[in-house]
Amino acid sequence: MSRVGRIPGGVPGDGSAVTGHPSRGSETRQYPEVRPDPPARSRGVIALVEENCTVCMLCARECPDWCVYVDSHKETLPAPDGGRPRARNVLDRFAIDFSLCMYCGICIEVCPFDALFWSPEFEYAEYDVRDLLHEKERLGEWAPTVPPPPAHEIGAERPKEMTTGSRPAPAGRPRPAGTSAAAPAVPAVSPEPAAQGARPEPPEDSAGPAAAPLRPPAQERTERRAPRPMRDVRSIRPPGSLPKRSPGTEKDES
Repeated sequence: MSRVGRIPGGVPGDGSAVTGHPSRGSETRQYPEVRPDPPARSRGVIALVEENCTVCMLCARECPDWCVYVDSHKETLPAPDGGRPRARNVLDRFAIDFSLCMYCGICIEVCPFDALFWSPEFEYAEYDVRDLLHEKERLGEWAPTVPPPPAHEIGAERPKEMTTGSRPAPAGRPRPAGTSAAAPAVPAVSPEPAAQGARPEPPEDSAGPAAAPLRPPAQERTERRAPRPMRDVRSIRPPGSLPKRSPGTEKDES
């Protein structure tokens, strides 16, 4: 007969002493009298803020289960001050079928205008699976239950929106040391009226290599190339064809 050894901190054969949780009283909460306290980032249900929706259809396109249904129509609004009227999309229907939803959160992540949020609410069970298709009115009722975002961890990077908003205006470029703030004004030298048709002469005491002579204008050029004769397009033979014989060559051969 095998003997069971005694484990310190628990009754003989009790595995709770090994895991560090000795046997103690149960902590069962009597639901629904005692409601649970889910964490802030729990994925209970998807809430909709209808005012932020622009009917971009990104949530319906990216949904892997195709459980998001969006319908809309366009309305033309007159522009102020007599401008060009503009058309906008008006949301008619926004529904989510939670019998197909797998709570991946892709629709919330791709929404560019913050119209979808996670809510910790979970009490929306139904006796019929067809009743899990909730329209925008029901999804809007869960929007007030969305908790505020949790605070950032100590030492975490600040969001880009806050960093960009608190950034000071860019200052001017730093000036090199030894230079004044205002550069001395250079007096403008009025050029002397040159004679009509005279060419400007280069300065005599200019530092550096001598400047190249100016090119004479087109009307003073004496050397002109003869125009090239136009080539007959019909005389151009395709590659691989035999050259045509001239009439004089045929007489010589005969």
